[in-house]
Amino acid sequence: MASVTPRTLGSLAAGALLLGGLGGCQVKDTTGDAANGKKLFVQKCGSCHILRRAGTKGVIGPNLDEAFQQDRRDGYPSDSIRGVVREQILYPNRNGVMPAKLFEGQEAQDVASYVALVAAKPGEDTGALANAVPNTNAKPAVASGGKLQIDADPNGQLLFQAASASAPAGALTISMNNPSSISHNIGIKGMKDGPTVGKGGTSTVSLTLKPGKYEFYCSVPGHEQAGMKGTLTVK
Repeated sequence: MASVTPRTLGSLAAGALLLGGLGGCQVKDTTGDAANGKKLFVQKCGSCHILRRAGTKGVIGPNLDEAFQQDRRDGYPSDSIRGVVREQILYPNRNGVMPAKLFEGQEAQDVASYVALVAAKPGEDTGALANAVPNTNAKPAVASGGKLQIDADPNGQLLFQAASASAPAGALTISMNNPSSISHNIGIKGMKDGPTVGKGGTSTVSLTLKPGKYEFYCSVPGHEQAGMKGTLTVK
């Protein structure tokens, strides 16, 4: 969630330690619900930040694994990192794009707890953390009657609910329902894009396709690069 650059995080963590008192005292910070924090992070932060264990691949904000890598090496405890992340959620860089207080109260604490627990750490989430965000349905989408439905991931991940699709050649209307809190659209790369819609909206694009392979994607900046794309096979 931090909106600062990776090079400044070590000094911020050091400053947070000093705020807790001299002698290496840790920042006093009540532990939050990391599982809920993961869910919230994916919903509202994943479109901007890379955090490997959350499965998010946003490209607008800092890569949080890289940002905290040196802090891990330097031995900063998760409690200190959690305090830094929470402060950045509430009071982000004024020159950045992240709004202040994207989360507040317990939600801010939950998100900070999750980021502090997993950022720059190897391995995979297990237990409640592994189940906090349901896996996207990877079942291929199949056109019927000249219509193809490929919906956005409902959990806020930059993914479609299908990574591949198939359709017969000819006129085709592709529709994407957006159940997430992040704006998306759908289109065929290099040909035509549907309108960008927010939560509850539907993006639709109609075109005529010859046999071949095409890429369907979300053209919102950064979303395709983060994985919101798939292969459409037309026969």
